Amino acid sequence: MPIYDLQEQEQIDDLKAWWAQYGKYVSAAVTTVAVVVIGVQGWRWYQSSHAEKAGALYLAVSEAARAKDAAKAKDPATQIEDQFSGTAYAPRAALLYARLLYDAGDKSGAKAQLQWAIDHSSEDEVKAVARFRLAQALLDEKAYDDALRAIDVKTDEAFAAIYADLKGDILAAAGKSAEAREAYQSAFAKLDAKSGYRAYVQAKLDSLGGPTASAAGAPPPATAPAPPASAAPAAAK
Repeated sequence: MPIYDLQEQEQIDDLKAWWAQYGKYVSAAVTTVAVVVIGVQGWRWYQSSHAEKAGALYLAVSEAARAKDAAKAKDPATQIEDQFSGTAYAPRAALLYARLLYDAGDKSGAKAQLQWAIDHSSEDEVKAVARFRLAQALLDEKAYDDALRAIDVKTDEAFAAIYADLKGDILAAAGKSAEAREAYQSAFAKLDAKSGYRAYVQAKLDSLGGPTASAAGAPPPATAPAPPASAAPAAAK
């Protein structure tokens, strides 16, 4: 029994010596881990709370937009831009508020909101929409060069056709018919053959004399051959 007590005491003494030498490092490591865990949990809570508040403000702007009430949208739009500019809600709220301001006759305010969305959004689609609307506003003001610059950017293929069509509108309004024809032609080529918008672009293209000579002389697109009679489904009896 005394031997056992002696061995146990030696282990305790060794542990005390080890703790005296390394205990502060263990405590520091445990504290660091605890701080990291608490920090991650706090950040997640903050992010969730941040998004929830931004979402509530966006909803308020959206409701004001449905009511066509620019005055009602002002406070939540200002708050979401000032306090939650890094969220996805803020640029979308700016787009809605810009439309309200434009319809209310505040063209300058509308353009400022659209520019804000362009500068703060991290989403290419939102930026593309904001640029398109900004160019439309500038076209209405006959600021043709500024309007062209607004859409003179590389954009997603989904926006390529409407960008080209708007470019045609700007050039036509500026009296540059030849360049406008090329832009309309580009838009027409990018649109799906089944799109109703294609006929609208075709009408504008025709009003300027139709396709350019190079396009008019191009061979028509190949069409898939009709299936042989044997491949046709049998008539129901």
